[in-house]
Amino acid sequence: MTAQYSLDDLLYLMARLRDPESGCPWDIKQDYASIAPSTLEEAYEVVDAIEKQDFVHLKEELGDLLFQVVFYSQLGKEEDRFEFEGVVSDLAAKLIRRHPHVFPEGTLQSRVDNRNTLPGDVKARWEAIKQQEREAKGVQGLLADIPLNLPALSRAAKLQKRAASVGFDWDDVYGPIAKVREELLEVEAELDSGDRQALEEELGDLLFAAVNIARYMKIDPEQALRLANQKFEYRFHFIEKSVGQPLEETSIHEMNRLWDLAKIS
Repeated sequence: MTAQYSLDDLLYLMARLRDPESGCPWDIKQDYASIAPSTLEEAYEVVDAIEKQDFVHLKEELGDLLFQVVFYSQLGKEEDRFEFEGVVSDLAAKLIRRHPHVFPEGTLQSRVDNRNTLPGDVKARWEAIKQQEREAKGVQGLLADIPLNLPALSRAAKLQKRAASVGFDWDDVYGPIAKVREELLEVEAELDSGDRQALEEELGDLLFAAVNIARYMKIDPEQALRLANQKFEYRFHFIEKSVGQPLEETSIHEMNRLWDLAKIS
C-alpha cells in the first residue's frame, strides 16, 4: 500500500532537502530568484491541465505548485523572515477581511444569511477593501501595485480594469472596437516608414486596444489567445498530416485549401 503523507510530512521533507549536511545539493543551492521561473512554469501547467480537462494530471500539477510555496517558505524560515504557518495564517486573515458578507464579525466562525446578496455587490465591496489595503500599505497611485512581470496581455487587462474601477472607461464596447480600427490604420501608416521603433509602438497600441475589447466583454485575453493558439496548432497539424510530403514542397495554395478543410473538420 502506498504511504499517505501529510502537509507536516511535506514541510519536513523540504527541510531535509535543504539540510546543509545531508540534503540535496541542487535544492541547497537554490534561492528565491532561481526557483521563480519554475513557479511560473508550474502555474501554467496547472492551467494547461484544467484547459485540457486532464483531471488525472491536475492533482499532480497542483502538488508541484504547492511545492513551490513550501520551498519559498523554507527559504523564509532559514532567513528568519517567515514560515509556512505564517503564510497560511496571513492568507486566512486576508480572506476573512475581504469577505465581511460571509464572516460579518471578522471571525472564522461568524455567519450571515447570504441568499439575497448579489455577486455585483460582493465584487464592489471586494475592490473597495483591496483599495483600503493598498492605501494602508502606502501604495501611491491606483496602478502602482500591479506586478510588472505579469504576462503582458494579463497586465494590460488588469491596468484597464483598475482604471475602469474609477470611471475611466468606454461607454460601450464599440468604443474600444473603434480604437482597434484607429490603431490598425496607424500600424499601416508606419509599415513603409522604416521606423521600427514607431511600428513596434503602434503594434503595442493595437494589442492594448484589442485587450480592451476582451476586458470590456469580461473575456480573459490570455485565455482567448491560448485558445487561438490551440486552434492554430490543430489546423496546422491537419495540414502536416494531409499533404503526404514535406511542407517545403507544398504550394501555399494547397496549404490554404487544407487549412480551410481543417476549419470545417
